[in-house]
Amino acid sequence: MGDLILGIESSCDETAAAVVESGKRVISSEIHSQVAQHAVYGGVVPEIAGRSHLEKILPVVDSALSAAELKLEDLDAIAVTQRPGLIGSLLVGLSTAKGLSFVSGVPLVGVHHIEAHVYAANMPLDEDPWPCLALVVSGGHTSLYIARSPLELEPIAETLDDAAGEAFDKVAWILGLGYPGGPEVARLATEGDPEAIAFPRYRSKDGSVGFSFSGLKTAVLYHVRGGDALAATPAPEDILDRADVAASFEEAVVDSLVDQTLRAAKEHSLERILVAGGVACNRRLREVMQERASRAGLSAHFPAPEWCTDNAVMIAGLGWERWRAGELADLSLDASPR
Repeated sequence: MGDLILGIESSCDETAAAVVESGKRVISSEIHSQVAQHAVYGGVVPEIAGRSHLEKILPVVDSALSAAELKLEDLDAIAVTQRPGLIGSLLVGLSTAKGLSFVSGVPLVGVHHIEAHVYAANMPLDEDPWPCLALVVSGGHTSLYIARSPLELEPIAETLDDAAGEAFDKVAWILGLGYPGGPEVARLATEGDPEAIAFPRYRSKDGSVGFSFSGLKTAVLYHVRGGDALAATPAPEDILDRADVAASFEEAVVDSLVDQTLRAAKEHSLERILVAGGVACNRRLREVMQERASRAGLSAHFPAPEWCTDNAVMIAGLGWERWRAGELADLSLDASPR
């Protein structure tokens, strides 16, 4: 085998560990999802997330090592999410990684969670895509970066308000759908007409690239209220065009993401686009981004769906890049929510 990296991820509501060889080949991956625990609250509860990580982190790490048929001493490095995320959740994963590094003598590597999402889109590729444009779109982030290398990302645009995934969750709540909202809205959208309702697409006044989804979310709310901003939100069963609302909303989000991303690629003369984060699972986004990118003479690349949401494979992958660049951490490594 080549270089073996154990990745540990606990930034939000997934407890994950994975072993990846030489930054690309997945040897094992274990994920404990907390979705069922948080679904009753309609969103992630930090206290519950932290406690669940405490209960599951060591069994998940043990499972990943066992599936890979490895011991700690067989590893070349231990990579762990250091930032950003829920501070209590981050500290569980970071403390675990520090302890394992201390007792085994295996080097420790800190990884930026968002940079790792970008790296996940690179992992299936046979050739390096750098330099390229990267779109990270999730429940907490909607941002564009110029990725000059796996370790050099320059932010160039971000959402002014809600992230795209957050807007999906809020519209799911308006329509009486489950949590997480993205997959639920996408499923309902397949039954509706994406052109039925002319929801707004954000355009900046100065013509610069950027994102905003607060106005779109509000437009959905006003629509289901019959155009009366002061009216009560109707019960889900009383929204007769729910599927059309879901499809039209999804199309507006996809249009905004694709339009702004392709504009940025053109402005910065970048021919390759990496799309990552939880919303990168969205089937319609994948279809439209790849189709329109191809028409523009560009290429758009996505991670496998299982590596779009939070996972430790991407942490181990980027951790390998940092390890071989000599970017090691010591036991003073600290977590940061930002």
